[in-house]
Amino acid sequence: MEITEESLDGLLVHLYEALIQRGAMNTGSRGGTRELLGVTLRLTRPQARLSRSEDRGKPFSALGELLWYLSGSDKLEFVEPYVPRYVHDAENGTIHGAYGPRLFTMRGNINQVDSVIAFLKKTPGSRRAVIQLFNAEDIAKRYLEIPCTTTLQVLCREERLHLSVTMRSNDAYFGLPHDVFCFTMIQEMMARTLGMELGEYYHYVGSMHIYDDKLEAAAQYLEEGHQRTVEMPRMPDGSPFELVPALLSVEDMLRHGESVDAFAVAPDDYWADIVRLYQAFWAAGNDAALDALRDAVTTPIYKNYIDGRRTLRRRTFRSRETRD
Repeated sequence: MEITEESLDGLLVHLYEALIQRGAMNTGSRGGTRELLGVTLRLTRPQARLSRSEDRGKPFSALGELLWYLSGSDKLEFVEPYVPRYVHDAENGTIHGAYGPRLFTMRGNINQVDSVIAFLKKTPGSRRAVIQLFNAEDIAKRYLEIPCTTTLQVLCREERLHLSVTMRSNDAYFGLPHDVFCFTMIQEMMARTLGMELGEYYHYVGSMHIYDDKLEAAAQYLEEGHQRTVEMPRMPDGSPFELVPALLSVEDMLRHGESVDAFAVAPDDYWADIVRLYQAFWAAGNDAALDALRDAVTTPIYKNYIDGRRTLRRRTFRSRETRD
């Protein structure tokens, strides 16, 4: 099965319809599912990576998971506030299948992202720019969680950077929206680093499935109708990976309840708005703070996401006196 659309919502609409109508019943390691084998998704406009649905529009958890990847961490402590479900996959406070260490410190010292960028600078037309996430060791013994993603392949053609992601397994309800967001953000970061434009995004899945207890939620999403395509702004030229330490510092301040000036941290409106989204996550339930952030963001589509934080309970902040 192959679906081509210009937005995440377009992909989700057709995929959920197919899973509900034609998905075969299968019981996996985490319960009953409706499943389709050999699914290919093609996203022609990867900047349209955010759902505009009330239910599927989850930029804050996706941003949290993205920064977790970029940090190179496998620690539950970092990602749990954004994606609480990871608590069920943790072993001794870490996630075995975490992507961050595999992207940036594979086997202790291999930065696969840097290696791919350096390789493509010398040979932009290469077919060898592959990042490996799944290891043979992942099934040599039992772990609570192993990578769903097997590889990422970067292909540069006609000054556009395309990304092809292969997955052994994909949860269409929880996992897929995060995967598309995180991987297309990394795709665009690599494109800007190489001075290229953003190409298309390809997503190949062995087992695409939805758990039985989410079938009703998927049907409700379909009732909202096909959402009009709205894209995130174009990421500015430059070297976005160089901003990661500053974003990590900001996030650490926010989780400790400290104030942050987005303009002082970010070099432009694009990244200042990303900082404001992290601020909005930690400002849940604080109308005054959310009002200020809503007024400050320069990207109109973010305003609705910020408004969605108003009815949530306020976050609990960590003390600087807390010891790891």
